[in-house]
Amino acid sequence: MQMLKHVGRHDNKKIVLVYRQIPGDEHMCLVLYSDALPQMYHDEVMSCLESAVGQNSEELADALFRVTMKDGTNCLEALHRQGLMKKINTNQVVITPNAKSSVRLDELNAILNEMKTGEEAIKKMAEMDANTGMSSKKRAPREVGVSPASRTQEANPSTAAIGEVLTDEQLAAQRIAQAASMKLQAEQLIAEAKRLEAEAVSLNPAATNGTTKTRKTAKKKQAA
Repeated sequence: MQMLKHVGRHDNKKIVLVYRQIPGDEHMCLVLYSDALPQMYHDEVMSCLESAVGQNSEELADALFRVTMKDGTNCLEALHRQGLMKKINTNQVVITPNAKSSVRLDELNAILNEMKTGEEAIKKMAEMDANTGMSSKKRAPREVGVSPASRTQEANPSTAAIGEVLTDEQLAAQRIAQAASMKLQAEQLIAEAKRLEAEAVSLNPAATNGTTKTRKTAKKKQAA
C-alpha cells in the first residue's frame, strides 16, 4: 500500500498540509482544501505533492516554493495571494498517509519534534567529540575510577584545560543519545520490513507460505 505524506482530513474534508506547524504559533498549521482548489492550482499542487521532491520535503511549502505556475508565478506565493491557504488548529487535523493509517497532527508533531531533538543532541555530541579529538592525543587513556579532573592534570598539569576531557556525565549522555538513535533506527527498519512483507503478500499470497517454511527450516537446523 502506497504511503503519501502531507495529506489528511479536517472536518471530513480532504486537506493538503502545507506547514505542519506555524513558526511562533506551533499549535496551528496551514492547509489547502484540495477539493475546493481551482483546477489550475489543484493540478500543480497535487503534481508537486506526489513528486519525489514533495515526498522528500519536511514541509510541502518548501517544494511548492520551487514550482512555477504556467503563468510564470510562484505556486506558493500565488496560493497565499489567492487566500487559499487556511490556518487551523493541529489537533483538528488527521493525517492519513494511506487508507488504513491515521494520526492526529498534534500527536505527530510531538513525535517528529522529539525525534528532531534527539538528532540534534546526537549531532552536538558528535561535534563535542570532534572538538576534543585534537587534544585526545595529549592526554593519557581514560582509567576507570579516576576523576576527570585528575586525568586532565596527569595529561599536562601546567597547561591542560578542563574542557579537553569529557566528564563522566557527558560520556553517559553520549551513550544514551547513541542508544536512542540505534533504537529509533531499529524501530524504523522493523516498520519498513513489516510494510514490505505486507506488500509482498498483497502481490503474491504464496509469499507468506515461503517465508513460513524458511523460518521453520531454520528453527529445525538450530534445534539439530
